[in-house]
Amino acid sequence: MTRVSDAATNLSATTDPGPLTAKGLSVRQQLTERLIAVGLFLCAAVSVLTTVGIVVVLVAETAQFFREVSPVAFLGDTRWSPLLKPQHFGIWPLICGTAWVAAGSAAIALPLGLATAIYLSEYASPLTRNLVKPVLEILAGIPSVVYGYFAIVFVSPAIRTVFPSADVFNALSASVVVGMMILPMVVSLSEDVLRGVPQGLREAAYALGSTKFDVIVRVVVPAGLSGVIAAFLLAVARAVGETMAVTLAAGATPRLTWSPLESIQTMTAYIVQVSLGDTPAGSLEYRTIFAVGMTLFMITLSMNLLAQWVLARFREKYE
Repeated sequence: MTRVSDAATNLSATTDPGPLTAKGLSVRQQLTERLIAVGLFLCAAVSVLTTVGIVVVLVAETAQFFREVSPVAFLGDTRWSPLLKPQHFGIWPLICGTAWVAAGSAAIALPLGLATAIYLSEYASPLTRNLVKPVLEILAGIPSVVYGYFAIVFVSPAIRTVFPSADVFNALSASVVVGMMILPMVVSLSEDVLRGVPQGLREAAYALGSTKFDVIVRVVVPAGLSGVIAAFLLAVARAVGETMAVTLAAGATPRLTWSPLESIQTMTAYIVQVSLGDTPAGSLEYRTIFAVGMTLFMITLSMNLLAQWVLARFREKYE
């Protein structure tokens, strides 16, 4: 009995954490917790400070740009040729090109992505789901420059076969490859939302005599509509900010056009064009990339805020 008590005393002595604080933690444990908290705070601060730095640079350089170019000319002119004489600084041709790519890719990716998400969440077997989702993840991991090359060597020639009058670089080709790029995002986010709908809602609809299609269309999709719409908005924002694929596929001709078969230029493609190094730093032409970048930043920020508002406003809460 004495040996057992001595062993217990020795064990408690070896595992004693030391003096305890008011919270029941030792000084060493409390110091460790504080270091972990500081480390996590610094990790979070990096992203915040990076965003703040980007915004500060954009605002400062854009302000310098508008000291030489009137905002009326920037928003009212319909021609964009800052690198040629006579210079024109109307942003609308670039906005038009960006809108063409975003709208075209959305028309391809959103319905196809939602249909795929419905299939994976409601119809597919676990084996099929486990095979399809990794393939979509591989599709999402392909570099955008590869999509651009694919557009040049395959998509654009196929379009010109059907429409011989189409330009070699055109908005439709860029829309197709960008739609392929944002498709995995739409599928993944929408499928997670639909699978998150409580099973009880499905069973209640089946109990009322609904078919599987009725349950999906009238119960599951409406219940997850806020998340699906948010996925759509985030995917479109991704399409708006796409760079390399549209730079290679859409061309470099800023114009206001209603035809998707003509060459266009997006805001991101123009930024790439001026950033190649041929334009002197500090010049008015150089500062146009910051004005265009600020416009692009405001568009994507607005779409992200809209997505957050949709989630907060229409999110369904289940007990």
